Order: sequence, then structure tokens, then C-alpha cells
Amino acid sequence: MGDWEMRPASVADVEAVAELRAVVLRADLERLGRYDPRRVRQRLRDGFDAAYTWVIEVGGGFAGCVALRPAGDAHWLEHFYLAPAVQGAGVGSAVLRELLERCDREGVVVRLNVLRGSAARRLYERHGFMVETEGAVDVFMVRTPTR
Repeated sequence: MGDWEMRPASVADVEAVAELRAVVLRADLERLGRYDPRRVRQRLRDGFDAAYTWVIEVGGGFAGCVALRPAGDAHWLEHFYLAPAVQGAGVGSAVLRELLERCDREGVVVRLNVLRGSAARRLYERHGFMVETEGAVDVFMVRTPTR
């Protein structure tokens, strides 16, 4: 799918992103016995930083978001959510590829966590992420820059 773009997020985007997070994570959180409709939205609100976040638009409309937050010796890939209607169309791979190319040019390690059993883990593995540690709920992954 070639008709997508990223724009810098603003604080006004937080509620749309919180709602999308609740939709996208619901099945995995329910499977893990961790879904709480209030908490899933509040955790996003609490961790949202527009300075490191981009809104993903497809056909000019809101389709998702992604954040890349610097922290110590790495960047954390966070809040990567795509609307179900655009999942599987190549948008996620294209967005991830663009962000990882930036990190590769800068020589930056990228870290993330994904819910245990989430289909998103396969996307990250295809893009060079390796499992660092696994817990009961989260899988922590890392990708070293390619030259």
C-alpha cells in the first residue's frame, strides 16, 4: 500500500491513539487475562509524548501511530498501532522500514516490547529484531543497526 504518510503527532492526537490502542490490543490482552478498558487507554495517555510520536495516515485519514523514543544507548519503538482495516497491507512494514533505516544511518540500537503471543512479533522478527527476554506478558526484543 503506497498511499500512506507520517506526520508529527500533537497532543490533540492522544485520544484517537488511546482508542486505537484499546481496539488493537484487546484480543491479545484478553487472551492474557489483562484487558481492562480504562487501563488500556490510560496507559497510553500516561506514556504519550508527541515529541517522539508520528501519526500514520492512509488516504489522508488517521490509520495509526508509532513512537521512537531515545533512551540511553538505544531508541525504544513504542505505541506502534495500525487500524485493523489497514493491517496486512504492507503499511506496517513500510513504516518500520523507514524508521529502522533512520536508526541504521545513525548507528542506533532499537528496542521494543510486544505482548506474548502477538502476531506483531513476526513483523519485528522479519525486520531483524531478536528476543532479549520473555516474561509472562511481555517479550522484549532488540535490533542492532545494520551497515
